[in-house]
Amino acid sequence: MKKLFVLLMLPVLLALAGFAYYAYRPLPLPATPFEFELKPGRNVKGMAHELQQAGLLDQDWAFVWLAKSLGKSSHIQAGYYVLEHPVTPLELLSIFSKGAVIQRKLSIIEGWTFKQFRDALNTNPDLKHVTSNLSDAEILQRIGATEAHPEGLFFPDTYHFAAGTRDLVILKRAYQTMQQRLQAAWATRDTSSPLQTPYQALILASIVEKETGAPSDRTMIAAVFVNRLRKGMLLQTDPTVIYGMGDKFDGNLRKRDLRADSPYNTYTRRGLTPTPIALPGLAALQATLHPAQTDALYFVSRGDGSSQFSSTLTAHNRAVNRYQK
Repeated sequence: MKKLFVLLMLPVLLALAGFAYYAYRPLPLPATPFEFELKPGRNVKGMAHELQQAGLLDQDWAFVWLAKSLGKSSHIQAGYYVLEHPVTPLELLSIFSKGAVIQRKLSIIEGWTFKQFRDALNTNPDLKHVTSNLSDAEILQRIGATEAHPEGLFFPDTYHFAAGTRDLVILKRAYQTMQQRLQAAWATRDTSSPLQTPYQALILASIVEKETGAPSDRTMIAAVFVNRLRKGMLLQTDPTVIYGMGDKFDGNLRKRDLRADSPYNTYTRRGLTPTPIALPGLAALQATLHPAQTDALYFVSRGDGSSQFSSTLTAHNRAVNRYQK
């Protein structure tokens, strides 16, 4: 009986030894670093076969057997992965189960236009490009936006994502983030503001974003525009004219450009522009809805990024002569 027991147990012990040897033996990498994709909907057998073809696994069936034996076959997460050094099959299963995918990032800069944002998406090699041939209107529809124009609707920030993520995901995340930030800022706004809707606040914040050179001036710049709106004065801000000119702007703004009427020419039309002119950041939103308490109606660049503010046209003209002429 003892001999029979030993004979019966011997294959089991050999199998366990083989199991342990395979599970704890580091897998040599085909390349360093080794990057690969686990596609959604792929079962553990198909995944192991792809890893064998990529040169990471010698035998796909052994990895499948290991995953099923440990109950891990249903916990593997799709995505892009990178291995910087050899790992054991057990460690590989743990990486797949935790979804430790490669993280990429895309930075959207305050003051960018939506066109610049789209260009950054289209040229990012780590994104899956599904919007390249879509119109702006089609993109807004795909992300569930109710607005008719995309400018200003996307929050400038650094967004992290797994390699291979669809660009539409970044667009939707940036849109939803802007909605959240805008609504939060609007809820705590200065109630004496002449701005009547969150979208009007977004428009003015985009103008403040483009006009601000020194961050310390931001609330004063916002106050100048708010004061002008209260008095029914023209906003007279160059960035809106430049935005309205589009590709026709060659880097020089001339007097004839300021006289050429368009919906974005705040030298010829009163009130806000029809849409934002850029992507405003959180600081511009906050400054717009919490402007400085001042009676200033004018400002001019000092040439060092900061601005000189004036309450009267006479004082403003003196400042222009001093800093611009």
